Amino acid sequence: MSITVISCPLCLATNSEIFHQDKQRQYFSCQQCQLVFADRATLLTPQQELAQYQLHQNDLHDKGYRQFLQRLATPLLQSLTEPSLHGLDFGCGPGPLLAKMLSDAGHKMALWDPFFANQPEVLQRQYDFISCSEAIEHFVNPSREWALWLQLLKPGGTLAIMTKRYTTAAAFASWHYKNDPTHISFFATATFRYLAQRDGFELNVADNDVVILQRKH
Repeated sequence: MSITVISCPLCLATNSEIFHQDKQRQYFSCQQCQLVFADRATLLTPQQELAQYQLHQNDLHDKGYRQFLQRLATPLLQSLTEPSLHGLDFGCGPGPLLAKMLSDAGHKMALWDPFFANQPEVLQRQYDFISCSEAIEHFVNPSREWALWLQLLKPGGTLAIMTKRYTTAAAFASWHYKNDPTHISFFATATFRYLAQRDGFELNVADNDVVILQRKH
């Protein structure tokens, strides 16, 4: 009997196991980095994915949205040691409010998003910090974006990520976050701890859905 080897899309280990099954799709768990990921055979097309994103209401003047993003902006700004640094908001979406908030705080911001800010030139330089709010869970092959971030981030730089983290298999089964068809890569605290240890970061778990990773020199 043949055995299907499922490679982890983050750490590339080949020891993933079935984690959960629902009516929509199957999910696997990497035994090395603890990433949970949806069956890649069930992915939306880019056109379907874009249509989902266009349903989001990310208004720059929405006070609720600003308050939501403040959970990432506050610990990120507290971690930055100089008043005017260069940052990249990666996966900024159609309403780049986080970048505006960081810019208003005195930092020089660049934007990148494959759908809404596809500007390859911003990926040709290095940054003092990178922010990624509610985007990493959409990455099909997060190993690629992570490797890119390692290239883009200066020594001593800061990586700030907002994404809801799963806890247990039982909680995952009833977790609304997994039901969004564009959410395909799910991180645990242990996943970020693995990446931090492997790639030389200090990890600060700032909130239930926020981590700040400080790159060591």
